[in-house]
Amino acid sequence: MSPLVLLRAAGEEVGVDQAVGGLTGLSGALARFIAAIGEPGVFVATVLETVVPPVPSEVTLPLAGFIAAQGGMSLVLALVAATLGSLVGALALYWLGRAFGEARAVAWMARVPLVDREEVEHAVGWFHRHGSASVFVGRLVPGVRSLVSIPAGATRMSLPRFCLLTAAGSLLWNAFLVGGGYALGSQFERVEQYAQYIDYAVIAVLVVLLAWFVRSRVQRARRHRDVREAL
Repeated sequence: MSPLVLLRAAGEEVGVDQAVGGLTGLSGALARFIAAIGEPGVFVATVLETVVPPVPSEVTLPLAGFIAAQGGMSLVLALVAATLGSLVGALALYWLGRAFGEARAVAWMARVPLVDREEVEHAVGWFHRHGSASVFVGRLVPGVRSLVSIPAGATRMSLPRFCLLTAAGSLLWNAFLVGGGYALGSQFERVEQYAQYIDYAVIAVLVVLLAWFVRSRVQRARRHRDVREAL
């Protein structure tokens, strides 16, 4: 459905462009990107979030639901696109683990910006403790969500089973976030009124992620220094 489709909100015709125009800063830029491209934009954003997390799904998917509520895209197709994006991203990590083995895949992922080696090793440990069920549950757990795909591939977990569990867990997580954004979209005036606070929330999430990343890097450097001094 075209982003120019209009719907009635608060007694007046409101276009999608006008709706997302009420959002500013990063949240506004993301909303306009998704509104312009539609469901494929949701797919691309979710793939990137799964493999190299530049923007967390907690930000992009509620915006997709909000735009769907304004008539900018189909709610069902947005959810399908998000789930397919999660599955494609998880499959990329699955094949990385399967092709290079667990140790090399972990080392490679540790070099990705905003991904810490300890986070990857935590996801690997989660998989080894809980088995294939962790592929489903892990989609609902921050820090494990996509990285659990690496040990699943390294241990050559059945591909159909991996896809089924990943898709099911992703669908549940995505439905929660997209549905929340869709519900918020029915309150157009409140979204417009509190747009700056939405942007503050987006910035806060990114700042926390960056601070956590820097802190983990500093702690790792200190541990390495302590080991060298002990030797």
